[in-house]
Parts: sequence; C-alpha cells; structure tokens
Amino acid sequence: MTRTTGESWGSRTDGRGPGDLREISILRGCSTFAEGSALVDFGATRVLDSVRGGISGRSHEIQRLIGRSLRAGTALELLGERTVWIDCDVLQADGGTRTAAITGGFVALVDALRWLFARRCVDTIPLKCFVAALSVGKVDGEIVADLCYGEDSRAEVDFNIVMNEFGDFIEVQGTAEGDVFSRKELVEMLDLAGSGISSLIDIQKSALGFTGEEERELAVARDRIRQLEQK
Repeated sequence: MTRTTGESWGSRTDGRGPGDLREISILRGCSTFAEGSALVDFGATRVLDSVRGGISGRSHEIQRLIGRSLRAGTALELLGERTVWIDCDVLQADGGTRTAAITGGFVALVDALRWLFARRCVDTIPLKCFVAALSVGKVDGEIVADLCYGEDSRAEVDFNIVMNEFGDFIEVQGTAEGDVFSRKELVEMLDLAGSGISSLIDIQKSALGFTGEEERELAVARDRIRQLEQK
C-alpha cells in the first residue's frame, strides 16, 4: 500500500491547499479470484478494480471512458487477440469515482499483463505507458484538484482529466455548472491536473514495484512499439 498526503492547510472543505491531493492509497492483489486487482482510495472514495473474464456491470458511458483511458496505455498489437474485462466496483463514494476507477484500474490491468507475461501467454509485457486520471474544478472561485463530493456538488466548473506519464492528454471532460470559466482558468486547471496526475503515476509505479527483469521487458516492449509505429 502506498500513500501520499498534502501538507498544506488551506481554505478548502477539508483544509487542503489548491493543488493538494487527498490521501491516496493503492492495494494490489485484494481479489482472490482475479488475475489482477487493486483497491484504491482517494480520501473517503474507495474503488475496487479487478481484471477477469466476465462482463462489467457499469454503465456504458463509464465503461467507454475507462476503456478508452486504459487502452491508451496498452500496446494492443502486442496483447494479441484477447479481450480484457475490468470491473470497477465503487465500494464507497465521496467524489472522483471515475478518476479513481481509471487510476486503480490501470494498476489492476498492469498486474494482469504481468500475469500473462509470467505464463508466457505474451512475448513481452504489452505496456505502452502509464495512465492516471484526476478531477479538477473551480470551487468558491478557487481552482482545485481532486474534488471530494462536498466540493463537487457545489463546483462552478468540474473537469475529469486523463493523461499518460509523458504529459499527453487522453481524455478531457468538463463543463461549467451554471457559470462560465475563462481560458486562463482552463489552462490553470489543465496544469494543476498535470501536476496531480504525475504524482498519481509515481504512486502507481511504487505500488506495482517492478522487478529488474520486468523493467527490462518494459524497455523491450516500448522498443517494439516504436518499431511498429514507424512501419
């Protein structure tokens, strides 16, 4: 389990500073009957992500969002003709359930890819890049990251941002709730999301704890991906 906390004491609902994330933890291998699983906490939000051979019961819209996000980090051409189902069960909701599901779901997916590689079902770990997601918004006129429910319910602006470890955007979903926001505020929200997602990816990597052999395999996989993209 890996945790991080913001140390600032600001004016937000729970005392965080504008860029401070809630306490984050990721616990791997928490589901006995799944090839990959992760229990992720974003403050009081708790999501169980598991990878198995069944059909997820989540809504189609959320399925598509999570699917697009996780596919962006996977080398599908190296995965072969396989379908991977990921169940994201929200055990307790306090805002940011979609972003928590994506961030934890990616950890579960990587563990499943490692499982496939360890059993020689694939030639290498088909991982293109790390992916994580974070909510940002404007609450009481202040740009903040990782909104809890109390903040989300009264936010003037609310965004869900998905990015990879290279700082590229995968998904940007946002809307103003009865008000408008400026271009300057949009840039500020995107920058804040980038900083927070970078921290989340560090937490993901720490939780996964790759071995030296796996690190070498990831380097091989990325070389193969670059070669395929150049063809």
